[in-house]
Amino acid sequence: MSDSESVPSAGSPEAAALPGAAARIASGYAFAGPALDLGALLWDGRCLPGAPVRVPLSVLNRHGLVAGATGTGKTKTLQLIAEQLSARGVPVFLADVKGDLSGIARPGRDGDRVRRRAGEVGQRWTPAGFPAEFYALGGLGHGIPVRATVTSFGPVLLAKALRLNRTQEQSLGLVFHYADTKGLELIDLKDLRAVAAFLTSDEGRAELRAIGGLSAATAGVILRALTEFEAQGTADFFGEPEFDTADLLRTAPDGRGVVSVLELPAVQDKPLLFSTFLMWLLADLFHDLPEAGDLDRPKLVFFFDEAHLLFEDASRAFLEAITRTVRLIRSKGVGVFFVTQTPKDVPGDVLGQLGNRIQHAVRAFTPDDHKALRATVRTFPESAYDLEELLTGLGTGEAVVTVLGETGAPTPVAATRLRAPESLMGPVDTAEMDRAVRGSSLHDRYAQAVDRESAYEKLGAARPREAAPGPRAVSREEHKEEPSLVEQVVRSGVFRSLARSVGTQIGREITRSLFGTARRRR
Repeated sequence: MSDSESVPSAGSPEAAALPGAAARIASGYAFAGPALDLGALLWDGRCLPGAPVRVPLSVLNRHGLVAGATGTGKTKTLQLIAEQLSARGVPVFLADVKGDLSGIARPGRDGDRVRRRAGEVGQRWTPAGFPAEFYALGGLGHGIPVRATVTSFGPVLLAKALRLNRTQEQSLGLVFHYADTKGLELIDLKDLRAVAAFLTSDEGRAELRAIGGLSAATAGVILRALTEFEAQGTADFFGEPEFDTADLLRTAPDGRGVVSVLELPAVQDKPLLFSTFLMWLLADLFHDLPEAGDLDRPKLVFFFDEAHLLFEDASRAFLEAITRTVRLIRSKGVGVFFVTQTPKDVPGDVLGQLGNRIQHAVRAFTPDDHKALRATVRTFPESAYDLEELLTGLGTGEAVVTVLGETGAPTPVAATRLRAPESLMGPVDTAEMDRAVRGSSLHDRYAQAVDRESAYEKLGAARPREAAPGPRAVSREEHKEEPSLVEQVVRSGVFRSLARSVGTQIGREITRSLFGTARRRR
């Protein structure tokens, strides 16, 4: 990967020859410390290679937004930033919704278009591949399986995936609370379904009344939602071994950051689920990472594609949790870039925390499009450009940029022709990806699902007569002497072992976070 010195600096003779307004913009991108090269300034219809547009490495934990209409080059922008971060030793996470980003692991192909773009922006283009790991949700698709336990996922995120309303979300939280206090581990969906089914059964009604605030009707709604959710093929995403998000923070032996590519084409028909899973990854990182303060480079940069899916129909509590997570995870050294079509897709409280902006072209064909265009323009600082005209006229691979400078102040708005990625701009061959997955040091750890004893088995074991064919009648005296479900669970060796392993006493609830997710116990 070429260094930032491969293009003329803003203080060079080439920069000094710029037109007055262009020179003032270029001076806003003359950073003293390490920076990533985005491209070259566009001014008055010309690309000015003597005016590089850059972003300081130290501000990439201040989050960002990459926006633009379909086909304007957002994916290539992610690839361009990711490969430079990797070269600087910073791990990267990429959500690959369309399957276009796996090529980052292989050197790019030379050609007329690449050479022309490199010449326009003053880039010394050299083909290069970068260390990459490929993941897939639940192993659906090509990649190392990424799973989460239901307990770790938590009620708030799961309520979002189940499309529950606020009341139902709170009730789901009570189901989680009940399972926690009774030592019923929620590993996969059948565990949660078993607990919900028990609470709505004749045997569990007393337990349901004891919870308080959870009606039988609402519990039934949750159970039906779970059953429908599982019928959609989502069961594979929940279970063990649970993915350890610390594996996203690795560097390669040569010091470059590992690019973790989550392959999502196989689950494109489940957009709400994968967007919620991405939020779980962020929440889990937030738990585990210590406070880091201001760093010269981020520990990880996380690209959250199709971000609008996360915010659609979200409850107020869910949006508040996202806002707090984005605000606080910066101090852990993690930068988050939301990728979507328009800034309007991101709530204002979140948008206000995104200090780095790369806005590709906006299409304005309808009255609603024009309204969105005007709203997009209002999110930028005062500019020397006519942004409404500029944003509708940008070509593929061009964008309007403003980032935070090294002092934390925003840079001038700069129309930019972006550099060409040096890795392959397209997917790698499926067979090649599968070989890379099987050869990964993480494959053996996550490839095989494990189904150990948890709530489903415990509740089944607590009701042997129900499971056995042709149960005999039980006398009143025998019934009175038989231990209750809770007594059987609490007395079991499995439960006592679980209680010891988590360092708690019986009845203590698992600590949960902003999203209601459980802190990982390592």
